[in-house]
Amino acid sequence: MADPGPIAGTPPPLAATKPAPTGTPRPYHPRPSETGAVAATPIPATPNPPLAVPPVPADATTAATAGVIAGPDVASLGVSPERASAALAAFRISCPSVQRRADSSGLTQNADWTESCAAAENWADGDAVAFFTRYFGTVQVGGGTAFVTGYYEPEIAGSRTRQAGYDIPVYRRPADLIDADLGQFSDDLKGRKIRGRVDGSNFVRYYDRTAIESGVLDGRGLEIAYAADAAEFFFLQIQGSGRLRLPDGQIMRIGYDTQNGRGYVGIGKLLLDRGELKPGQASMQGILDYLRADPVRGAAVMNENPSWVFFRELTGPGPLGALGVPVTGRVSVAADPKYVPLGVPIFLSLDRAEPNGLWIAQDTGGAIKGANRFDSFWGAGDDARAIAGGMAGRGSALLLLPRASIARLFPAP
Repeated sequence: MADPGPIAGTPPPLAATKPAPTGTPRPYHPRPSETGAVAATPIPATPNPPLAVPPVPADATTAATAGVIAGPDVASLGVSPERASAALAAFRISCPSVQRRADSSGLTQNADWTESCAAAENWADGDAVAFFTRYFGTVQVGGGTAFVTGYYEPEIAGSRTRQAGYDIPVYRRPADLIDADLGQFSDDLKGRKIRGRVDGSNFVRYYDRTAIESGVLDGRGLEIAYAADAAEFFFLQIQGSGRLRLPDGQIMRIGYDTQNGRGYVGIGKLLLDRGELKPGQASMQGILDYLRADPVRGAAVMNENPSWVFFRELTGPGPLGALGVPVTGRVSVAADPKYVPLGVPIFLSLDRAEPNGLWIAQDTGGAIKGANRFDSFWGAGDDARAIAGGMAGRGSALLLLPRASIARLFPAP
């Protein structure tokens, strides 16, 4: 996803900054889709209804304030052995991170994970259903009504060097992009951070997509690669990581480094609101068709999303999620950490069969906000692209919390 990522970089001398250009953005030269993938036909399913709860407070900002109720036993959920085995493998690699990470949801404490993480080290994957049944209990956060979208690791044409047909820069993090912790200036602003740059004696917003497309970062040696298709690269930025298929057939993997601090604007919703796309056309594939139909119009629409993502080359396993561990296709989901402790197993019951079952929260995302809002990761390749591009599942969600958390949240009378 596009929001998680390490904070790094040192600001350069002020002379290294320059004003935003006044020219027009780079021309968009569309290429035919490399994959030809279309949105997968949904497989319908009947979701479990959410558990009945009192009204959720309108001012709720965390799981604790939204309300948490105990759910059914894990054994009654009908988790498949295959899904449980894959979830256990993902949970196991998350354990070092979850045991030291501060949980902003208010549901768990670091020590709560000790028992299950110790057991996971040597637990047989083939008996994973028993593992989750023994060490976890279920809860519902807030109203429990889930909405699930999808993301994947895209593969697009690219090159390490600029050459004919490869002229869309893939930038690393600029040194003048600064993260400011507002909590250092006021207790009222604790937990709030902004990104920007220094302009003279002022701290100002960082360049938006239009300025970057117009060349404001050119000549600074920030290019780590060049993409062939602007629209494909636009969607790779939304996914937050991906693969560049180089001219010689080799693969270069890139991952999220940081973002320019500008808010994300979903162009699919913009086009729907304007009537330029009809309901059902706002999938990734439908938007790509729209952008390619008129390159000038396509470039202008993409620039209405001011957010820009900076990348770094990945040489180890990946892509990496917000926990700093690799995310796994058909197992990892992105969630809002204010409502979902990262590392926690999640049981989804939706009106689409493909995402139903057990997942592990290992990532976050700029558009993934609120209780029971998830983004499911489907891996790489045409099938992953087809499923993720049209994913919109609705139903219910349960979190699986360690037994120590359950005991603290619901003490015995």
